[in-house]
Amino acid sequence: MDFSLTDDQRAIEDAARAFAEAELSPHSARWDEEKHFPTDVLRKAAELGFAGLYVREDVGGSALSRLDACIVFEQLSSGDVTTAAFLSIHNMASWMIDRFGSEELRRRYLPRLTRMELIASYCLTEPGSGSDAAALRTTARKAGGDYVLDGAKAFISGAGVSDIYVVMARTGGEGAGGISAFVVEKGSPGLSFGAQERKMGWNAQPTAQVNFDDCRVPEANRIGAEGEGFRFAMAGLDGGRINIASCSLGGAGFALDTARAYLDARKQFGRALSEFQSLQWRLADMATELEAARLMVRRAAHALDQQNPKATQYCAMAKRFATDAGFEVANQALQLHGGYGYLKDFPLERIVRDLRVHQILEGTNEIMRVIIARELSR
Repeated sequence: MDFSLTDDQRAIEDAARAFAEAELSPHSARWDEEKHFPTDVLRKAAELGFAGLYVREDVGGSALSRLDACIVFEQLSSGDVTTAAFLSIHNMASWMIDRFGSEELRRRYLPRLTRMELIASYCLTEPGSGSDAAALRTTARKAGGDYVLDGAKAFISGAGVSDIYVVMARTGGEGAGGISAFVVEKGSPGLSFGAQERKMGWNAQPTAQVNFDDCRVPEANRIGAEGEGFRFAMAGLDGGRINIASCSLGGAGFALDTARAYLDARKQFGRALSEFQSLQWRLADMATELEAARLMVRRAAHALDQQNPKATQYCAMAKRFATDAGFEVANQALQLHGGYGYLKDFPLERIVRDLRVHQILEGTNEIMRVIIARELSR
């Protein structure tokens, strides 16, 4: 086993880190405060290939590996967790079109998606079916050369701002086998959006309900065959889970570095806090948890790249462990700052708020345990 990065991966890591330091970190507090969605900066990220990380090159993608993508998202999240996490969602939606869509669909949308001239959202969760995603009720019925969609999707990142929506809807009977996937364009008749959600974190990206009321979508916008949509959605989530785990690593790594610098500078009882052994041990445990999480995430990414039969299990394990560890490390970093950690003048409270949702989205960590247990019983 070789845990070192290749020269190309180090170059990718350096590029992502430099972008985070120059374009994300200086603005992250203001974006959070003002609830600003930085589409101009997202398009700058696209110029570096970060909007089509594992999309094929013939439509403008970077054709990188899942491991490469994890490296990118960890570095970007050290600058701004929310923006990096949205890029992960955009990449997931684009990959589904690239991997499962028709050639016509790929060429119609992906060149603009990889440049982020178009922004994409992923629509699976519904008001009545969150963890039980296969129970979704949004329907898509054939009407001539179109499908007509009715229903609603909840907690959709980019809702109202994104240009296209990759939507899972029921074309057949109950269960996973009755679900198909569609690309729905913003501006389609019958497509509307709810009010923006007021959230604890992830304030630098919009989140709202997406509504379909006799929303007509051309049959050509179906991704793959009827009844395959749930399989496509789950395949997208395998990658999405390790990406969001990487975002937890980046945010928590920044929190750890911030805590180390604070303990060096802050004096109590005539000594720097970093000289107290109990606090040294706290930092040691935080660093160890992050390193263990990083190894799990990269192991899962490698399994996905190699199409390992256990990839889904490894992705669920990595997501569960890394998002729990990332939140705990950020929370401990806030604690080490004492009262200052609770102030918005310091970045820790924002990191804690932004990382908390990673334990919920892309499948809650309770559902990750269900997936792991199911795979173990096979």
